[in-house]
Amino acid sequence: MGRDIRIIGMPVDLGQSKRGVDMGPAALRYAGLAAKLEGLGHRVCDSGNLEVAVRETVAAEAEQHYLPSVAEACRLTYGAARRAVAANETPLFLGGDHSLAIGSIGGVTHEAPRGVLWIDAHADFNTPETTLSGNIHGMALAALLGEGYPELTAIGRPGPLLKPEDVVLIGIRDLDSGERERLRASGVTIYTMRDIDERGIGAVLREALDRLEHHDSLHVSLDMDCIDPQDGPGVGTPSPGGLTCREAQLAMEIIADCGCCRSMDIVEINPILDRHNRTAQLAAELAASLFGKRIL
Repeated sequence: MGRDIRIIGMPVDLGQSKRGVDMGPAALRYAGLAAKLEGLGHRVCDSGNLEVAVRETVAAEAEQHYLPSVAEACRLTYGAARRAVAANETPLFLGGDHSLAIGSIGGVTHEAPRGVLWIDAHADFNTPETTLSGNIHGMALAALLGEGYPELTAIGRPGPLLKPEDVVLIGIRDLDSGERERLRASGVTIYTMRDIDERGIGAVLREALDRLEHHDSLHVSLDMDCIDPQDGPGVGTPSPGGLTCREAQLAMEIIADCGCCRSMDIVEINPILDRHNRTAQLAAELAASLFGKRIL
């Protein structure tokens, strides 16, 4: 049965240092994302892009790593997420860098919790005390769990927006040392690339879903640097040894089988670093698989 999918672009590029990720929403649209979803019987409405500050207009925030403008972008995303859920729509957020997830996940969980599958090469679990780069996109998940800058942990509602048992990380392979220690003590479930190599993506995904079975709804936060750079070169922080195209497709198909995915982020596509829009095209195909595309 088709669903109402609301596409929401958030071209924020302030949470990291490489320019170009703000063009990610356009690249996904150019890759035919809406048409692929409509071809599966869904009703798609594209809201266009939310407004976010351009880096050159907030140059005075550079020493703060653009924290005020990132926080404002997250507040806008939070509101858009709430409106989509209230309208019984499935919001699909197009990034932009992964800092937007503070707003998207916060918004979709405002009325009721949902499980989060965070599929990423990185855990994004740094705080201002542990970060090596200062980049806010590497702090997004920590902020959702109530740790880090108060400007980010207070967006939308007071207190942590997620609990550790709400989150499963998949595909992790690149961690800062302080971040690693924090993760070990966090209670968050983590499946690294070693787990996937040893056990297979199918076993890992099914176990991950079992760990989130206390939730009726799921949010998938898909950072395209989870993909091996040979298959998905158009990202700002590539890390060798990631998921293959087929592993990623199988992951989406298994999540689709559970029928619980009610919202999604696609983030960190950088068309400047891509080859013929290859990474955006793959992301559009992955979204189609998540929303019901089948081989047979």
